[in-house]
Amino acid sequence: MQIIFSPYTMPEFNLAAEEYFFSANREEYLFLYVNTPSVIIGSNQAVRNEVAMDFCSANGIPIVRRLSGGGAVYHDEGNLNYCFIFNRKQGHSPLNPDFLQPVVATLNFMGIPVEIGKRKDLWLADGHKISGTASHVSKCRELHHGTLLYDVDLERLQKSLTPPSGIPCKKATPSVPSPVKNIRSLWEEAAGKTPFAANFFLSFTKAMLCYYKAEGLSPLLLEDKERIDMLRKSKYALREWNFRM
Repeated sequence: MQIIFSPYTMPEFNLAAEEYFFSANREEYLFLYVNTPSVIIGSNQAVRNEVAMDFCSANGIPIVRRLSGGGAVYHDEGNLNYCFIFNRKQGHSPLNPDFLQPVVATLNFMGIPVEIGKRKDLWLADGHKISGTASHVSKCRELHHGTLLYDVDLERLQKSLTPPSGIPCKKATPSVPSPVKNIRSLWEEAAGKTPFAANFFLSFTKAMLCYYKAEGLSPLLLEDKERIDMLRKSKYALREWNFRM
């Protein structure tokens, strides 16, 4: 298992990196990254059904389509994204939520108890969701990724993901809204540490390294970076991909 923390915060680059690691070889990865403010929609979603396009345009929030299905999500610097990429094992269902166990164990270790929900998401005991996930599978590979709401701007999240009423909906995969909550106050209470997002991300990463008994993070190699950037330019930065529905 290679554990990589992206040195880049460009959503188009990090989504391209997920596809590249999924397709380029047979290595297994945990890819962690943080994006600047952006809306990330599922591969089979219609933008106008899910996104307040005028609000996003006025606030410089790009809309990027990802490889996996599922619903629309909002990213910013208070959100940590995790992506597991595995080789498929014979007889293993890609619908199994087992991939979330390392995240659950890590959060529990950090003093933030969570439970896995019915839609392969993570919930607090008070009924708030803190992490949603989506998946993409092929004959040989599985990709499972999710968000982790640490200190996200929830007002911007709500405004970005609330399209204007009265607009006819296209036939596409709809998002399933849920009550959400940041975990910043929970970690501050549990750890008694400075609650800046960077500190939490560092602690989470260190705990993940311990979970996998890894000596340290794997670097993003220059060759990989260049190929990822080519994919970014040819797909994830293009309106033809992001607004194809």
